[in-house]
Amino acid sequence: MTDKSTTFIAKSAIKSADLKHRQKINFNIGRYNASVPQGKHQFTELHTARERAKNIKWRAIETLDQQLEQFEKIFTKQGGKVLWAQDSQQALDEILKICTEKNCRTLVKSKSMVTEEIHLNDFLKKNNIDSIETDLGEYIQQLDGEAPYHIVTPAMHKSKEDVAKLFAEKLGTTPGLSPEQLTQVARNNLREKYITAEVGITGANFIISDTGSIAITENEGNARLSCSLPKTHIVIVGIEKIIPSLHDLGLFWPLLSTFGTGQKITVYNSIISGPRQANETDGPDEMYVILLDNNRTNILANTRQRESLYCIRCGACLNACPVYKNIGGHAYGATYSGPIGSVITPHLQGMKEYKHLSYASSLCGNCTEVCAVKINLHELLLDNRNESVEEGLVSSAEKFAWKIWKTASLNRKLMNMGNASIKNKIVNKLFKGWKEHRSKLNFSDKTFNVMWKERYKR
Repeated sequence: MTDKSTTFIAKSAIKSADLKHRQKINFNIGRYNASVPQGKHQFTELHTARERAKNIKWRAIETLDQQLEQFEKIFTKQGGKVLWAQDSQQALDEILKICTEKNCRTLVKSKSMVTEEIHLNDFLKKNNIDSIETDLGEYIQQLDGEAPYHIVTPAMHKSKEDVAKLFAEKLGTTPGLSPEQLTQVARNNLREKYITAEVGITGANFIISDTGSIAITENEGNARLSCSLPKTHIVIVGIEKIIPSLHDLGLFWPLLSTFGTGQKITVYNSIISGPRQANETDGPDEMYVILLDNNRTNILANTRQRESLYCIRCGACLNACPVYKNIGGHAYGATYSGPIGSVITPHLQGMKEYKHLSYASSLCGNCTEVCAVKINLHELLLDNRNESVEEGLVSSAEKFAWKIWKTASLNRKLMNMGNASIKNKIVNKLFKGWKEHRSKLNFSDKTFNVMWKERYKR
C-alpha cells in the first residue's frame, strides 16, 4: 500500500464519519439535483444531444494533432502566440518568463482546474508574484488555504456561516454577514486588483479549431475582466479541450451549463480569438495560449482510456457518485476528484501512486448514466483496475489470495467440500483486508449445487 492510498483511506474514514460535512455537501448537491431536471427540458432529444456531443469529441480526439495545428495556425495569424508545454514545469517556466518580461507583480486569475493541476499559485508565490483568485468560490478557498473541493463549485463543502466566519477572520468583516453582503465584500476587494494587475490568466472550456479561438463560460464575469483589463492575457488549457468548429458551441455550451449547474445557459459566454486588434477599443495588448500535455498523450495512446479525454468538466459525475458524496473532494488527494478524477489521475500522475482511486467506487454506473458526453466511466474504472494488475502493482499476498479463490471457485468439488464453519475460517483468515471495514464473509451450510442435487435427486 502506497503513502497516497494510506492517506486516502485515513481521510475517507474521517470524512465519511463527519455528519456535518456530509450534511453540507448533500444539501448543496440536493439543490443541484433539483435544478438539473429543469435545465434538461430545453433538449427535445437529450439522448441524441449527448450522443452527438460524444461523436464530436471522438472526432476531435481522433484527429487531435491536426485540430491543434489548425488552431495554432489561425490563432497566430490573429496576433496570438501559442506555446506548447510537455509537462507542468515547462508551463510554469513559460508563465514565469512572460511575467518577468512584463515586470508583473500582481496577477489576476479566473477559475481554472489546469492551473490547480500545475500548482500555479504556489509557484508564483515562490517567485514573489501575487496571484489573486477572482472566482468567488476559488477566492474563498484561497483565503482558507485550501484546494478546490469540486471541479465546478470549489467551495461546495462550506456553508454560508463558514464563509462569513472565514471573511471575519481573514478580511476583518462584521461576523454573520449574509451571502449578498459577503459577495459585495469580495467584489469590492477584487475590483481594484483587475485594474492594477499586469497579467491576467484564464483557462478555457473549449479550444475552437476552425476559428483559432478559445471559449470561456462563467457566471460571474470575472474571467472576462481577467482577460480584458490586464495588458497581457495568458490562457493555459489542456490539449483535450479542442472542438472542431465554432458551430459546436451551440451544443456544448447548453450541455455544459445544464449538466454543470442546471442552467439553460451560463451568464457570461466569451469567444476570444487573439489580442486587441487595430480597430478594437479594449482587450489585452498580447495574448498567449499555453497548450498543456502533462501526460494527456499517454491517455491518448491508451485505446481503452482515450474516451476519458472527451470530458467537458461539467462535474455531473461527482454529484452523482455515492462515494464522493460521503468522502468529499479533498479526500482524493488529487486535482480531479470523483469518478472522472479516479479514471484520469492514475494516468496523469502515475498508476503506482494512484491506482487505489479506481477501487474507490461502488461501480453502480450512476456516473456513466449522468455524463453529458456519455463516457463509460464505470467501465474505465474497471479497465484501470485491470491495468494495475497487468503492471504487477499488487502485493504477493493479494495475488496468492485471489489465485486460491479462483482455483476454488472454478472447481465444483472444492466448493462443495467441507462445512460452512471451516470455509468461513479459511476465507476470513485469507482475506484479512476485506473484513477491516466490512462484516465477515459467511458461507451457507450447503452450496446451491448441493441443494439442487438434493431437490432433484441428480
